[in-house]
Amino acid sequence: MTEEILLPAGEAPKKLAAFLKKRFPIGYVRKLFRKNGIRLNGKHPQPDDIIRPGDRIRFYLPFEAKAKQLQAKNNKPPEFQIVFEDRHLLVIDKPAGLAVHEGRTVTKRESLLGMLESRYRTKGITPALVHRLDKDTSGLLLVAKEPRVADRLASLFETGRVEKDYLCLVAGRLPENQGVIELPLPGREGQAVRAITRYQVAKRFSATTLARVKIETGRMHQIRLHFAKLGYPVVMDDQHGDFAFNKRFRKTYGLKRQFLHAATLTLDYEGKRRTWSAPLAGDLARTLGLLEHGANHPG
Repeated sequence: MTEEILLPAGEAPKKLAAFLKKRFPIGYVRKLFRKNGIRLNGKHPQPDDIIRPGDRIRFYLPFEAKAKQLQAKNNKPPEFQIVFEDRHLLVIDKPAGLAVHEGRTVTKRESLLGMLESRYRTKGITPALVHRLDKDTSGLLLVAKEPRVADRLASLFETGRVEKDYLCLVAGRLPENQGVIELPLPGREGQAVRAITRYQVAKRFSATTLARVKIETGRMHQIRLHFAKLGYPVVMDDQHGDFAFNKRFRKTYGLKRQFLHAATLTLDYEGKRRTWSAPLAGDLARTLGLLEHGANHPG
């Protein structure tokens, strides 16, 4: 930071605090006056003092730019991994916390699509999403690198020729080892549409069940809504889940997001049956390890 500011000849007279607030965070400006960390022409000033061209403002408290940069760095979207890439498509292992596209609280540059567009712009490639994952769902996502591939992949999804396997932990002990949830869900126009979710129990714990899930349709929040409607909501689902249970679960295990992971994707591609896999994300693997070792479970 500049330790001293000399007001230029063209600067109009104004209050010192107003001048500083245009250049620094308001918290830093208040701290300067509170701790007498500023001088105006060698004297202790007041916030309402008028400054004019030729005045010298000297700072005795450093502006913590490094802390601000560190905070910005910590707020950066999480990194994603490219599992597979060729000239037509990308298979991404998306971390939880990364939105696939911009929204009300997410700018485009903070989204996966925005990052991909920035990365491939110089190559004349405009990546296109052909399906979605919720922000707090980790796992595999297909991204097309050209329009005709996007159309072809979208057709495969619409006709159910892409197999999507998920791992999820639900609250409660599912009574059946396998089952089908076929309950209509809201579609794009708000009308109820067909939705099918198949599940198979992988392991039961004292108050939760780990399930392998396949979805034959791709409705918004399908897995989360279907298990909630069944009475066994996804653990840590903050929208459709059991809020009291989630609070106890987080306190016990430290998990901060829904236990839902897109583990595998399978489709016919380039004349071959292809399957891609993504290992269970670290926070989910840690939680599962605690469950398997018999840590006290919130009831």
